[in-house]
Amino acid sequence: MPVHMQSFVRSVTFDQARLDRLARAILSDVGETSAELGILFVGDQRMRGFNRQYRGKDRTTDVLAFAMREGPHSSEILLGDVVIAVPTAARQAKQGHRSLDEELTVLLVHGVLHLCGYDHERSEKEARRMHRRERMILQSLARLPKRASPTRHGSTIPPSRAQSMDGSHAMLHR
Repeated sequence: MPVHMQSFVRSVTFDQARLDRLARAILSDVGETSAELGILFVGDQRMRGFNRQYRGKDRTTDVLAFAMREGPHSSEILLGDVVIAVPTAARQAKQGHRSLDEELTVLLVHGVLHLCGYDHERSEKEARRMHRRERMILQSLARLPKRASPTRHGSTIPPSRAQSMDGSHAMLHR
């Protein structure tokens, strides 16, 4: 299960190696052990551009997702791409009295679930279903052993094909 990460954020540091491990665990939890996932970390300005281009909303958001298994160019191997706005995540973490790593984990889980077809905007029932699944995955991730190996943004992770998912939380498809 290849996970490709790229960061365009240099002012905030977080543990990319930890997020790589968590992404693999999330893929395992959702039964996508052979899927390929792209993760892109961006600033608010770049996220605003993605949100405007792909959703017609001229504002930043926390997470966007592009599912690769739907639409005319679907792929069995490529699950899709998750884009996370790190400055927005940092503000949300502070407001929610969480660490940035915790917030990034929540956003990653949310984005991957969108790639797997969950969509909380479809109905209240679907929102509850997605929220339950998020809680289950986050509880599972909390049991993983913690390793200290922080890396600075922009280093050592291969480039991603990541393009986009959302904190106002909408799912996008290519």
